Parts: sequence; structure tokens; C-alpha cells
Amino acid sequence: MNTFAPIALGTWSWGAGFAGGDQVFGNHLTDVQMQAVFDAAMKAGLTLWDTAAVYGMGTSEAALGKLVKQHDRDELVLSTKFTPQIADEQADTPVATMLDGSLQRLGGDYIDLYWIHNPQNVERWTPGLIPLLKSGKIKRIGVSNHNLEQIKRANEILGAAGFAISAVQNHYSLLYRASEEVGILDYCKENDITFFAYMVLEQGALSGRYNSQNPLPDGSGRAASYNKVLPQLETLTKAMADIGLRYQANTAQIAIAWAIAKGTLPIIGATKVHHVTDAAQAATIRLNSAEMEQLENLARATGVDTRGAWEQPMA
Repeated sequence: MNTFAPIALGTWSWGAGFAGGDQVFGNHLTDVQMQAVFDAAMKAGLTLWDTAAVYGMGTSEAALGKLVKQHDRDELVLSTKFTPQIADEQADTPVATMLDGSLQRLGGDYIDLYWIHNPQNVERWTPGLIPLLKSGKIKRIGVSNHNLEQIKRANEILGAAGFAISAVQNHYSLLYRASEEVGILDYCKENDITFFAYMVLEQGALSGRYNSQNPLPDGSGRAASYNKVLPQLETLTKAMADIGLRYQANTAQIAIAWAIAKGTLPIIGATKVHHVTDAAQAATIRLNSAEMEQLENLARATGVDTRGAWEQPMA
């Protein structure tokens, strides 16, 4: 049985430069800010951290690694990723080479959960994980941004060597439920695979903080993606806020609670202390079936499709 904390904290926004969170979110965290977020998470018992070698080309991992070193390694669960597009094609073992770089930046001699970041070539890259599992350098395997056929194929390749996928990580929110619609969530439940949901808050568009009168900050990638649809989201976010009043919770916490109620493990971007404390509190909320149905109906009525440019269709 796979056992993870109910919520993971994402550190994409901790990286800077190419593929860094500063380009998407329009800000750059200081060491002091990251320390405060990390300390709040550890105090709240949120010890599952998600990053990737490509986030800021290693700068996210390096920033997290500085903080990880302040604790015993077994106090944390670290999740990072092999991204095929930045693999060293000249290396004898590109997957192992990227992993070694991640280990140097994060510290320690193993990664708890190692992902193939996208399905660029399932047949080529999945077998590269097997010797790393055998050596103990990685404890469990996940696949991210894969469709159902690709997930099944990766599981077949691993299964032939006596291993299996432990986790799937896809974009999943009230506004983007493709993984549910095509049967990925059901497959995960049937095969003891934990589904990690990223972009549960749609980069802040479902946080309740932004609306047509108060759009996301100009100049950021998320502003370009979401500001044009904020008017369509206002009925949904108002209903989320109203439901939140019943639980002494804010809009973002209702989005997180919805994702947990769907049987997923949300990854919440952690840039401020309140993101951590809000996430911890959201894990205690239990929405009822009527509230779930209301939210899903209103989300469907927005007509908004938030599939990212990097995502292949799940169908």
C-alpha cells in the first residue's frame, strides 16, 4: 500500500531562470522567504516536497537542498523528476546522470519518489529507471503528464522487472478533470497508485484572490493564461467562498478540499507561510456530496479549458 502525506508542497516557484517559477509567477523568492515556508511546513507536519531538475535548471532543487540539510534525511519525503527534453544524450545512462545531479543538489543518496516528467518516449526512458530501483537510489516511481495508455505501458515495462508505478502526477482541478474523464483516476485506485494533482488552484485563478477587478500581476505567464477568463470564473469562486464560510475556510482551501475528496493528493505551490498553513487546514475539511456536485456543475458551466500548452490531450 502506498502511503504519502495528504498534501505535497511544490517548489517550482523556488527556481529561477530558464523554466523557473519566476517566469511563470512573476516573482523570485529570497532565502529568508523560503526558510520561513520550509519551517512552517515542517512544523505543520507537511514533509512531502515536490521539485524537478528542470525547474530553473536545478535552482529549485538546490534551494530545497539547502533546507533539507537542516534535518535528518528520513524526516522528509523528496520527489523530483527526470525531464527527457534536458537529458544528456551523450551520457551512457542519461536517466542516472540526471538523477545524480538531483542527488547532489538535494543531498543524500536516494530519492523517495522519482518521476518521468513527460511521455516523450515511454519505450526509451522507462527502462532507465529499473537499475536505479535495484540499486536503491530511487525508492518509488511516478509518471507525470502521461495519458492512460502511456501509464499502462510504463507499468508493463516496470512490471516485467518486478516493479510498478507508485504514483501518477497530472494537471487536475475543478476546471480541468481530463484524468478523471478518461479513467486515469479509476486505474490508479484499482492499482494502488497515488494520483498527485498539480495546478489544483490553477496558479491562483481558483484561490479567490483574483477576479476581473483584481487580475493576476501583469508580466507573468499566469496573467497571460488566466486574466482573460477571470470573469467566467466569478460565479464558481463566489460559491467556493460561500461554502468556505461553513467551514471557516477560504476559497483556496475549498479547492484543495475538493481535490482531496476526489481521492487525489494535491501539490500546492508554497511561496508564502499562509500557503502552508492553509493547505494543512484544508486537509481536515470534508465536503459533502451536495457541495461537491454544486462545485463541479458550476466549474463545468464556466466553459473554461485550462489545459497547458505543454500537455498532450489525455483522451
